[in-house]
Amino acid sequence: MGEAVGMLEVYGLATAFAAADAGCKAGNVRLETFDKNKPANADALPVPVIVMIKFRGDVADVTAALEAARTRANELAGVVTEYEIARPTEDTEKMLKLSGLDKGKPNKKYLKEV
Repeated sequence: MGEAVGMLEVYGLATAFAAADAGCKAGNVRLETFDKNKPANADALPVPVIVMIKFRGDVADVTAALEAARTRANELAGVVTEYEIARPTEDTEKMLKLSGLDKGKPNKKYLKEV
């Protein structure tokens, strides 16, 4: 069975780093590559980029990491949304590997799997 994944979208890269650090200290989790999104209404947001943090581990540790990360992010620029998947499907696992931080370069490993 695969690892649980916890996803937390926050405003800004600095907030993402601080929240990820808090999450990793709260649970026995590992981080996957951050993802980013610049929404059309970016100028109206507290910070013009949204960053997704992805924690991986067992369900209890991912839940603890999300809670700590959410608390830290809310002390800074804030949280957009969060979600936890206890057992991602194989197709969901493939999509979790995509990242906007790759600067538009295709993920060669992912392309071979599709």
